[in-house]
Amino acid sequence: MQEKSKEQGNGQKRGYNLLDKEEQKSMLSCFVEQLCDPLIFILFAAAAISLLLREYGDMCIILAVVLLNAVVGVIQEGKAKRALEALEKMTSPHALIHDEDGIREIPAADLIPGDIVCLEAGRQVPADIRIISAVNLKIEESALTGESVPVSKNTTDQNEAYMTTNVTYGRGEGIVTAIGMDTKIGGIAKLLSGTKTELTPLQKRLADLGKILGTVSVFLCILLFVMAVLQRRNVAEMLITAISLAVAAVPEGLPAIVTMVLGLSVSRMVKVNTIVKRLPSVETLGCVSVVCSDKTGTLTQNRMTVTKCYTDGKICEPKRLNRRKDRYFLEGYALCNDASIRGERIGDPTELALLDMAAGFEIQRERLEESFPRTQEIAFDSERKMMTTLHRGEKENVSYTKGSPDEILERSAFLLEGGGRIPMTPEKRREIDQVIHAFTGEALRVLALGMRNPASGLKENGLTFIGFVGMADPIRPEAEDAVQEFYRAGVKTVMITGDRIDTAFAIAKELHIASEENECISGEELMEMTDEMLAEKIKKVRVFAHVSPEHKVRIVAACKKNGEITAMTGDGVNDAPSLKAADVGIAMGKAGTDVAKNAADIVLTDDNFATIAKAIAQGRCIYENIRKSVIFLLSSNFGEIITMLVSVACGFAAPLKSSHILWINLITDSLPALALGVDEEENKSYMDRPPRGKDESLFAGGGLNCTCFYGALIALISMVAFLQLPVGILLRAGNQITPAAIRTLLVDTELLNRCQTYAFTVLGMSQLFHAIGMRDVETSLFRMNHLENRLMIAAFVIGMGLQLLVTEVPYFVVLFGTCRLTLLEWVKLLVLASMPLFAHELLVFGSCLGEKENRENRKEATGQAVSSGGRWS
Repeated sequence: MQEKSKEQGNGQKRGYNLLDKEEQKSMLSCFVEQLCDPLIFILFAAAAISLLLREYGDMCIILAVVLLNAVVGVIQEGKAKRALEALEKMTSPHALIHDEDGIREIPAADLIPGDIVCLEAGRQVPADIRIISAVNLKIEESALTGESVPVSKNTTDQNEAYMTTNVTYGRGEGIVTAIGMDTKIGGIAKLLSGTKTELTPLQKRLADLGKILGTVSVFLCILLFVMAVLQRRNVAEMLITAISLAVAAVPEGLPAIVTMVLGLSVSRMVKVNTIVKRLPSVETLGCVSVVCSDKTGTLTQNRMTVTKCYTDGKICEPKRLNRRKDRYFLEGYALCNDASIRGERIGDPTELALLDMAAGFEIQRERLEESFPRTQEIAFDSERKMMTTLHRGEKENVSYTKGSPDEILERSAFLLEGGGRIPMTPEKRREIDQVIHAFTGEALRVLALGMRNPASGLKENGLTFIGFVGMADPIRPEAEDAVQEFYRAGVKTVMITGDRIDTAFAIAKELHIASEENECISGEELMEMTDEMLAEKIKKVRVFAHVSPEHKVRIVAACKKNGEITAMTGDGVNDAPSLKAADVGIAMGKAGTDVAKNAADIVLTDDNFATIAKAIAQGRCIYENIRKSVIFLLSSNFGEIITMLVSVACGFAAPLKSSHILWINLITDSLPALALGVDEEENKSYMDRPPRGKDESLFAGGGLNCTCFYGALIALISMVAFLQLPVGILLRAGNQITPAAIRTLLVDTELLNRCQTYAFTVLGMSQLFHAIGMRDVETSLFRMNHLENRLMIAAFVIGMGLQLLVTEVPYFVVLFGTCRLTLLEWVKLLVLASMPLFAHELLVFGSCLGEKENRENRKEATGQAVSSGGRWS
């Protein structure tokens, strides 16, 4: 403690045990970075050409679009940074320190040199530490050394532990010697520069899609320009229009929209008690088909309580025990225990329940250890399923071994009964085994106790069997509903536990995970299976009992071999391999160890199984929103391209000016697309459908047809708006309607200006109407709750306001080369622009009729099958 006081006198302040972060970019740097994009360079080229051609209005509009896009990008990047900072705070490690106030937990960032830190299995080493006590302490240092085997630590030669390494076995204490950038990992961090975050699989697919569409769009625009040259149009004007169309045709808004949607999904996940550590897991969640879950603390409440005891050959309630007669039973469970209930409750829930039982008889572990100090121990091991402690008594040493009843019973040669030790006979073993089965059949967790007295060293054989306890861990009320929700969603629930198979089946039956015992297998059976046999067997298995953490990796591998997208839950050190092996690793935020949280993709802050169902529903919703945004943007862009191509191919004047194209792109590629991306649609259940395939195309399920249909429809109504005045003039004059006749009329500058205004207005407004329908292509507008998405309402109102601005405000009328419209013209154009919504309603109505006909056909087929004595499936 003197050394601690001395080292604390160095002026160190708490809160400095952090690695330096990459230097934050200034707002100016972020702004310049937004301009360093090939698509932006194309816009700059268009602005330069406009300047040379003295088209100052077009130049100003192009530069305004560039400026606005850059500002939006900087704002988006700032939001992403703040979200990441909040995530770092929520997932930052903590440390147990031992000071004059006892053992308490503080943020690891607050450590200073000289603090005494407690190390235990499952915790991350929070700083560089010199070990001053160690009991079977092993630390995994692969992050620093590459050595996968944990290193044994002691107080002599191997007495250093390093920041960010993980304790995998045993326990110990150490003095903090270095923090932050002064640690060994800090030295490595100094050598590293900022590494760019990899794109998610979805973002990569979208980037590839953008390249393909960009190539196609540029080709079409070159074609447009060549056609214009061959038709002897104004080359300079068509050059600007072609470049503008190339920019508009490429969905450059997609990466920004996807980034914002995924970034906002982190905040949405937090609302359902889920911390997303890796963005790709958000999209993977949507296609999870198997959830492998621990029982304790996930499906159950993890509030263990001893409800039954078996000792001295009798079953009784804990309160019926006798302090003097059952001394070894009560003291053994208190001494062979690493938990503490003095002050803050620290330790495993099972061990805390045992201390609570002993406390009912005024037995406290810390006080008892003053009389029986622990001299040696063998820590709990998932393979041995036991722990042993050796204690020095006044006259002789005594050791207690606590663990699996099967293991303790197998290693017991004697039995404590009637106040004395008697030999363990086969009859007694069968009798005890029957009681164990009775306990487990009631879904009780059984923990047995044996002893050696006198004890000469640490041995785990030749034990005297003292008895066992049965502990209940109540099922979470919401877990059963979550299992049923998974069933509806086509997601299989698999329960994995270290409990005996009869205990596991009792819980699984209550939760409706399994209904028959043949749906359960034990770890011993699993060990005898080959990987191929397990992959086949797992198709029907719902419960894995008495398994070790190593088995979990095989279970995950078997699920994946069958093509399942697997989510795995875990909270312990040994769960880390299976969490990494799963498609989505889910760690428990409360009971989970630092190692498990580091290995996981997602952390549940409430350790609740039902939260997984909410997270999967959110994952499906987020993917669907991204898909809607993609289809909306592409159909809108296709509408612009088709409109221009058809018009130029027919020899007509261009229906849109370059400024019109850029303005429409600005209106539709921003707020409406983002509104679709953050749509919550709370009344629509995404858990009433099967999971999508992991490699499913964004255009699956009719997405491509939807894109092409609405793209063609928007182009059609835009062309109708553009041609309605010349066609009306020809009809009133009784002249024949031909392309040549229309071309002749469009030579009139004033008429062309009004026609372009019509096309411009309809094209912009139709895409806003289209966005409303894209919220749900299967539901009528009159059944949607439009107040659920206030951003969509805002996007529509702002878009309409901006469209009104460029046709009614004199300054903008001159700038965009439009003309003012009468109220009657506005009404006609609004009706025309709303055609995507009319089409939406017709498609929904047709779909409903089709579904009704299918239901009637199924009923008819069912009736025929029943009448013929068959079975319809």
